[in-house]
Amino acid sequence: MTLAPSSIADTWRRIRGSDRFAECLRVLLGLGGVVLYCLADGHFADAIPALLGVIACALAETEDHWRSRLATLLVTLACYAVAASSVQLLLPHPVLFALGLPLATFALVMLGAASHRYATIAGSALLLSVYTMIAADAGAHPGSLREPALLLAGAAWYGLLSLLWSALSPQQAVRHALARTFDALAGYLEGKAALFAPLPGVDREALQQELAMRNEKVVQALNETRLILIDRIGPRRPSGPTAKRLRLYFAAQDIHERVSSSHYPYDALAEAFFHSDVLFRCEHLLRRHAGLCRQRARTLRLRTPLQVDDGARAALDDVRDAIEALHAQATPPDAHLLRSLDALLRNMDAIQSLLEREQPASGPVPGEESALQDPGPGNLAEAWERIRIQFTPRSFRFRHALRLALALLAGYAVLRVVHPQNGYWILLTTLLVCQPSYGATRRRLLQRTTGTLAGLVAGWAALRLLPFGPAQVPLLIVAGVLFFAARQRRYTLATAAITLFVVLCFNQVGNGYEVMWPRMVDTLIGVAIAALAIHLVLPDWQGRRLDQVMADTLRCDARYLASILAQYADGRRDDLPYRIARRDAHNADANLSGVLSNMLREPGRHRRGGESLLRFLGAAHVLLSQLSALGANRQALAAGHAREAVQSCGAQTVEALEQLAESVETNEPAPLLLTMPAYAGGDETARLVLGQLALILAQRERLAELALEVRDS
Repeated sequence: MTLAPSSIADTWRRIRGSDRFAECLRVLLGLGGVVLYCLADGHFADAIPALLGVIACALAETEDHWRSRLATLLVTLACYAVAASSVQLLLPHPVLFALGLPLATFALVMLGAASHRYATIAGSALLLSVYTMIAADAGAHPGSLREPALLLAGAAWYGLLSLLWSALSPQQAVRHALARTFDALAGYLEGKAALFAPLPGVDREALQQELAMRNEKVVQALNETRLILIDRIGPRRPSGPTAKRLRLYFAAQDIHERVSSSHYPYDALAEAFFHSDVLFRCEHLLRRHAGLCRQRARTLRLRTPLQVDDGARAALDDVRDAIEALHAQATPPDAHLLRSLDALLRNMDAIQSLLEREQPASGPVPGEESALQDPGPGNLAEAWERIRIQFTPRSFRFRHALRLALALLAGYAVLRVVHPQNGYWILLTTLLVCQPSYGATRRRLLQRTTGTLAGLVAGWAALRLLPFGPAQVPLLIVAGVLFFAARQRRYTLATAAITLFVVLCFNQVGNGYEVMWPRMVDTLIGVAIAALAIHLVLPDWQGRRLDQVMADTLRCDARYLASILAQYADGRRDDLPYRIARRDAHNADANLSGVLSNMLREPGRHRRGGESLLRFLGAAHVLLSQLSALGANRQALAAGHAREAVQSCGAQTVEALEQLAESVETNEPAPLLLTMPAYAGGDETARLVLGQLALILAQRERLAELALEVRDS
């Protein structure tokens, strides 16, 4: 059976559009170029440090524009040169090396406080330092700078490939980041659709908790896209393809705010409209919108035209007809219920329009709308200030830096005692397994051990089945590429691939069987050291900072609400201050979700809250959804009684959220709420806003109760 040419073309298009394809192709060219050069030169022993340099530089790669990538590459190579030379010079002097290793580790980890880019460079410099030890251990020129030079040459070779790729495909990273954002939005829409099912026995509290977890992925994708766009735009006004992608990013933000909106408790809606099909129609429409998001992601990856989905438009018309039928009933539902459905319909209509719209035409984005907040330091003084404020035991980064420095020092002491030859795999394992949190360390520990064992089995089979020499080289390159293809989503497979890569490399210059047993033993020693470090050296149990994280979430919600209410006086504006307040609220919600996920992986005696904390997470996300509903329906209120009522009740609600945040942080009882004044006017927008504020205050009381349960658990 043969595949049709169109099927082959479609398959190739999907492969080429994969997020990992470009990086894997660059790694293939990088590793293949080194291997071919060394084979042609007849010195394959030189390939090992050069290949390790390629891998280190590929791991340090960022999705920057070629101009930024050139500057980053030069800084990275400079750091590599200093790190590799220092390691090579200090290795013959164990005492000096033991002093320099923890100090350099601590300094590099703390350097990451300046920005994400510095953190990536510092992490890869640490990795290359260990690679230098491994290369020197296996090299034929002990004490010389030949191995560091080869490492640097391999890194420079891959850096050149990366630079050329970025110059030839400047928009690829932006398209893929936006595609990941729309995929995350699709998952969120599917989780939101499940809340609308008017079925008995639906655990909507559990669905809200799951929705909060999905929101964390959307927030992460939006943040990554923003950083890539900031790098492309810089201080200039966006134009051409970048301007189009910026508008699409703002559209994704708008969709996120609208789809995360909640206009009324879902249990109450399901009970009120149990005998109507309106909620089923809403659920169906949201699932069609999820499909439109996935279609948008495919068009971004494959660079194909956006296709019109008539089914989604028909589903929207069905929802509109169902709501109109409810309005036309002889005894219609209560006005506040119909008002909520009308607001829901407006949101869905807006989402439909945003998803159906083709990419905007080229041209500059209006000045205020195009502004993005750059998270990087503006100068060296600001970078140093960011690092300086982290020098406290309360700092998450400080604790990790000290923990990793001591863990590597312990690993070096153990390798000197156990087996100095091939013992640097202990340091590599400790470096890669020791993560900032207990949950991440535990997960990486299991993945690393399992993957190493699988890779050694695969390596043993490869050495038995394939003859020594050039026949093993293609498998060596494939193993290196597979590591990069799997490292972000399937770390166990990635570890197996890189272990196979190491075995085949060493087999080309000696006996691959000789590194198998030390590799397994060193892995076990390294993971044991990492496990002891995360338990004994300033353990950062998530429960200790839980009150602070909960309070920060409520404070960000209060600032978001204040920004929303200001626009009901002056009119809708998606300006930078508003978008910062909205992003901070969603980031805080995502941070709470991440803290909870990490805490659930910690030992039972260090957990707090249990089921109460899960309910708090769900309730906090409901609160954010209620705020988003106000943000999605922003419009200016005419001066008069309606605006005064909204301003008065809004200020009271903001203060109530801030007071609750203070009580959560200080473990003191939250003050009682004042009664919200009644509004008897006829302004429908004011009625909607005041109804949402009443829901927010009720949710605030729910959060206060859950905070007490968490505190007492």
